[in-house]
Amino acid sequence: MGKLSTTYGLDERPPLGQTLIFGLQWLAITIATVIIIGKVVAGLHFTDPDRQLLYMQKLFFVMGSSLFVQVLWGHRLPLITGPATVLLVAILAGSESSINAIYTSIGAGGAFLVLLSVTGLFSRISRLFTSRVVATILILIALTITPTILNLILANAPADTVLTNLGFALCLFISMIVADKLLPGIWKSTMIVWAILVGSIGYLLLVPPDAWRDSHQLGFVSNCFIDFTTTPVWEPGLLISFLICFIALSINDLGSIQAVGQLIKPPAMKRRVTAGITFSGLSNMLAGFFGVIGPVNFSMSVGIIAANGNASRLTMIPTSVGLLLMAFLPGVVAFIWNVPAVVVGTILLYIMCSQLAAGLMVAFGAGEFSFQDGLIIGIPMMLSILISYMPPDVRGALPPVLIPLVGNGFVMGVLAVLALEHVLYRRKPSSPPEAAPLPNESEERCA
Repeated sequence: MGKLSTTYGLDERPPLGQTLIFGLQWLAITIATVIIIGKVVAGLHFTDPDRQLLYMQKLFFVMGSSLFVQVLWGHRLPLITGPATVLLVAILAGSESSINAIYTSIGAGGAFLVLLSVTGLFSRISRLFTSRVVATILILIALTITPTILNLILANAPADTVLTNLGFALCLFISMIVADKLLPGIWKSTMIVWAILVGSIGYLLLVPPDAWRDSHQLGFVSNCFIDFTTTPVWEPGLLISFLICFIALSINDLGSIQAVGQLIKPPAMKRRVTAGITFSGLSNMLAGFFGVIGPVNFSMSVGIIAANGNASRLTMIPTSVGLLLMAFLPGVVAFIWNVPAVVVGTILLYIMCSQLAAGLMVAFGAGEFSFQDGLIIGIPMMLSILISYMPPDVRGALPPVLIPLVGNGFVMGVLAVLALEHVLYRRKPSSPPEAAPLPNESEERCA
C-alpha cells in the first residue's frame, strides 16, 4: 500500500475551525461505538436507570482518557478508541459471576497486556495467530454475539410488537446494506452514526416510548465518581477466560495500528506498536478499576482518513476532551441512552456481518483453501455455536469454576482452533505458518 496523499499530515495542526470540525466528526463516530457496546453491558449489569447512566458516564471517561493518552504518548496515530467487542463476549459468558470479579479480571487482563508488550513476549505469542487462527477468531466473535443481538431486537417486546420489531430490524438492516453499497466517501465512513440517528427517530415514531429516561437526581454536573472503584474478587476460571480474550484483543490492536501505519507511513512504527499496545493495557487496567468494559483501537479510522484527507492526530484531542466532558454531563448521556435496543441490536448485527466477511477474507486470502483448512475453522465454529446456545440449566449444572471457560463459546473456540492448528494439523517444519494480524474490517466497523 502506497502512502496516502493527505491535506493534513500526522503531526500538522489544522486551523482551529477545521480542527474542531474534524474533532466533532471523530466524536460522533466514537460516541456511536460507546452507545452500541455500552448499552448492552450497562443493561446486562443493572436494571436501575441511575446505575446504567453512571456506568455510561464512567465508560465515556475511560474512553476519553484512553484516546487522549494514545494520541499524545501511545501509538500517536489518528486511531479511534472504543469498547472492545471481544471483551463483551467474555462479559456475556461470565454474566453469572459478580461484577467485581468481572472487572477484576479486566484489570488483570490489562496488566497482562502491558507485561506482554514491555517484555517482548507479545511478538512470540503473536506467531501462534496464523491466518487460519485469526480468521476463526473474527468469525467466533460474530457468532458468539448472536444470542445477544437476538435479545436486543426482541428486548422485552410484548407479543403485539414482536413482529413490529422484527420487521423494523429487517428494514433497517437492508437499508444499511444498500447504503454501504451506494454512499460515497465520508458518508459511507460515518454510516453507523446516521443509522443510529435515522433508526432511532424512525422507531420512536413507530413505537412511542412510555417514558424517556432522564438523569433523575444526578444534577447537571454529575458526581459520577461515587462508588466507582472495583473491589478485587478473583475467580480463576473467569480470569483465564479473560486472559485468552486479551490475547485476541492484542492481536486486534496490532492489526489496527498496522492498518493506519500502512496508510500514512509514519516513522518508528515498531515503537508505535509497542507503545500503543502498552497503553491499551494501561487503559484496560483503568477500566477494571472503574468497573467498565475496556478499550481497543479501531482501524475503521482508515476509511475516514481516506475519505476526508485528514491524517492529523491532533484533531482527535478535541474528541477526547468531548468524551471527558460527557462523563460529567448526565443529561447528555441520558438523552443518548434513549437509542432503542432494537436499533442497537440491528446495527450490531450489521457490524458482526462485516466482521464475518473479514474473517472469510482472511481465510480465503491466501488463494488456497483445502478441506483441512475447512476443518480447522469449521470445528471451532460449530463448537462455539453449540456452547453459545447452551440451555441455562445445562450451564448451571457445570462446576462454577468451569462456567466462564467451558460455558464461553468464544474461549472454547479459540482453544480448539489453536489445538487444531498447532497440534493435530500442525504444518511441517519446512513450511511454518505465517502470523497474520487482524484485517481492517473487523470488530472496529462499529464499534
